[in-house]
Amino acid sequence: MKINKATGMPVWAQVGEKRLAHIERVTSLIRAWGAAMRLPANEANAWIDAGMWHDSLRDAPEKELREITGDKTSLEGLLHGPAAAIRLEQEGEKRKEVIDAVRFHTVGSPNWASTGRALYMADYLEPGRKFSKEDRFFLASQVPHSFDAVFRQVVRFRLDWAVREGNTIFPETVALWNSLR
Repeated sequence: MKINKATGMPVWAQVGEKRLAHIERVTSLIRAWGAAMRLPANEANAWIDAGMWHDSLRDAPEKELREITGDKTSLEGLLHGPAAAIRLEQEGEKRKEVIDAVRFHTVGSPNWASTGRALYMADYLEPGRKFSKEDRFFLASQVPHSFDAVFRQVVRFRLDWAVREGNTIFPETVALWNSLR
């Protein structure tokens, strides 16, 4: 895969400065967790790559995302993960755990390996987000010691927020929650 040397992103990525800063914070958090957990190199690299690539098409136009995915009905905000996963596969990415992490990072998946779970947590817990800073900082600090417990808590927080805001709860998210019970 061709990488933009200035950003570390695939050359086809479409991210603005704010999005790139978010990606860097997510990846930094994932990298720190992997080091603290002393992950094998292949697993740590999968986590880092998923972090780097998860929002690689977040700033792409809706029309382009729909063309890539063939999806004519999903909400626009749900298209960038599947579109990026498709592009990664087209570029030769073979690691299923990375593809699945990127594809489902907005809604979750009950079938995730640790890569998807780490990305889901880091995307929520990264320090640039403005809400519940102290709680999120604490949870992020606990990931290396209590990975599964923190993951369950993050899924619950995200579900609680969606319900409070009156947002749609997607089948993948419900399946993820039910898989944790």
